[in-house]
Amino acid sequence: HASAVVIGEAGILIRGPSGAGKSSLALALIGLAQARGHFSRLVADDRTEITVRAGRLLAAPVPPIEGMIERRGLGLTPEPHLATVVIRLVIDCGAEPERMPEPEALVETIAGVTLPRLTLLPKAGDEGLILTALALFAGSD
Repeated sequence: HASAVVIGEAGILIRGPSGAGKSSLALALIGLAQARGHFSRLVADDRTEITVRAGRLLAAPVPPIEGMIERRGLGLTPEPHLATVVIRLVIDCGAEPERMPEPEALVETIAGVTLPRLTLLPKAGDEGLILTALALFAGSD
């Protein structure tokens, strides 16, 4: 299970089990980025197609839920989206982050592509941390 959003030109892959808060986190990231004047869109929610091209990890939506996101209490609802994005940061939902993670805990290799990684239990305010991590580790502002 994974969702993906784009902030500026950088994709964020949000992984975790069902009910971990991926969709809510994706919507919060999109909202905060837009409030800060950054371009942001949904790419995929809950199921994401991952491919590798030219050494880059790409994420795309999976039909028939393309352009849809789950809003708790409303079900699947339409959301403006992009068809594909290059992933620059991986977020793993469902575990409390270590206070001072070891360097190897801050990276993830997916299909041969190594990317920066954060682990968290999604809660209000995490979207600011994620945007900071994206700027620091993935070269986005």
